[in-house]
Order: sequence, then C-alpha cells, then structure tokens
Amino acid sequence: MNRIDTLFQQKNNNILSIYFTAGHPTLDSTSTIINTLASEGVDMIEIGIPFSDPVADGPVIQKSSHTALENGMSVRTLFNQLKDIRKTVDIPLLLMGYFNPVMQFGVEKFCSTCSEIGIDGTILPDLPLDIYLSDYKSIFDKYNLYNIFLATPQTSDKRYKQLDVESKGFLYMVAASSTTGIRQDFEDYQVAYFKRVENLSLRSPRLIGFGISSQKTYLHACKYANGAIIGSAFVTILEQQGDLKKNIQDFIRSIRRI
Repeated sequence: MNRIDTLFQQKNNNILSIYFTAGHPTLDSTSTIINTLASEGVDMIEIGIPFSDPVADGPVIQKSSHTALENGMSVRTLFNQLKDIRKTVDIPLLLMGYFNPVMQFGVEKFCSTCSEIGIDGTILPDLPLDIYLSDYKSIFDKYNLYNIFLATPQTSDKRYKQLDVESKGFLYMVAASSTTGIRQDFEDYQVAYFKRVENLSLRSPRLIGFGISSQKTYLHACKYANGAIIGSAFVTILEQQGDLKKNIQDFIRSIRRI
C-alpha cells in the first residue's frame, strides 16, 4: 500500500506536511532536513525540485530555488541523496516541482527511480489533469506513484468532483489565488471557500496549503481539512543563523504545541 494511503487511514486530522527546496540552504542539507522533520513527528514531507522559472512560487521559495540551483542541485543529484533515505525515514515523501525537469529526466525513468528509492507521490502544478490522464497516468500507476492535484478558490464544484474521482492520495487545496507566501490569517472569502469544499463531501482527504505559517493558521486550516502544508515559513527558518537541526525542531514544536 502507498504510504500516503496508510497515513490517512491511521490519522484523519491535524496532519502536518512540510515543504522545503532540495539543495537549500546547502547542497548536502537534504537528508538532514528530512530526518530531523521525521524525528519531530511531521506526518509528510514535500521535497521541492528547484527550477529556474518557478512562476507559481512566492519570493521566499523562488529565492530558495535559485540558491539550490547555484549550489548544484538537480534531479539526478537529488535521487542520489535520497537513495538510502528509507533506512531511516518511514513517513510519506513526495517530490514537488515543475514538469519540465521531469520531462528532461524522462518521465518513466523518473517514476521508476522514485519507486526504487521510496518516493510515494509527486505534486506537479503545471501538469494539467487531462494531459496526465491521457499521457502519463499509466506510467505513474505502474510504479504506484501518486500524482497530487491542486485546486484553488476558483475551482468549480464540478471540477472538484472530477479531481476527487481521478485523484489518489489527497487533494491539495490552495488557500489563495496567488503565489506561495506567509500570511497572518485567512480572509473571509478563503473561509467561505473551505466551507464550500467541505460541504461537497468528497471522497479524497484534503490538505490546505499556501499561507500556512504559524500554529494559528495551521489549526485554522485543520478545522476545514485533514491537515495543512507549510512551505515558505519553513524555508525561511532554514536560512536562520545557528544550528540547523535546532532551528527545525524549534519551528515544528511551535506549530505543534498545544
């Protein structure tokens, strides 16, 4: 069974997923970040594949992507760094990025390598659902690799129901129709959007991302979905001075404290 399914079978709420860009802040920090997050009880990790033109990302993640590329990160390097990760980490791991690097690597080769090293899914925001279904779904299915789809406040009920039927793993609810970034709380239209989707009674679990940056926004998002995804706020923490592991531990504990 895919580890994403196992997670949602064992835990139905307050799921915490963390995003970071591989190769940032340093080229060799990837495994340290993953292992530290797992040891702190994070439920799932999204490992960003840096790309030269990250149009859907805000300035924090854009900067981290630029730094990672300058540090020498690539898909091949990332796979080499992750080849032994399942010796120490058993939570779901996903690769998130743009489709261009996947195509350059070779879609089937990418999926087979993910399967070999224990990657459970991908998030490829610029791969449309219809193209995925017609051209790539059979390859992803062959390697039991889940491709997670994003939906926004502008996504219609009909489209949400289609995504629900076609999805495996979970639906990624984008909290705002903008790039990633840090926000203090949700606006009224966002809460109305969360409630609208909640009332659709979808089959798939849902995680809310974009703008989750604190315990307040994390818990608020968890009221309307199975959990939340933190990206920009965590990437910012990785750039702080001091011990990397301690900075990660302090941040996760600040989110999870009751």
